[in-house]
Amino acid sequence: MARVEVSTRALQDLERLFEFIAAGNPARARTQLLSVRRAFELLADHPHLGRLVEDGRRELILSRGGDGYAALYQWFPADEVVMILAVRHQREAGYPEEA
Repeated sequence: MARVEVSTRALQDLERLFEFIAAGNPARARTQLLSVRRAFELLADHPHLGRLVEDGRRELILSRGGDGYAALYQWFPADEVVMILAVRHQREAGYPEEA
């Protein structure tokens, strides 16, 4: 089983997404965040679950109807680490360059 780590950038993304949803519906924001967390935990057993995008990075699509998310991550098999690099809403256009 791999270890899943979340980068500082991804934590900031999650906080931003949570605050946006919580402004209108705090309970829904908590539910969404828990759903994303459970999806990350799946990567510990299935690090190749997401689709390959570029430079060895993968993207996990977290579909929640109109509120789906995408997580950019990288699998480091030698260290048995899955690093979550960035998270975005499905309607956002791409990840920041530093991800």
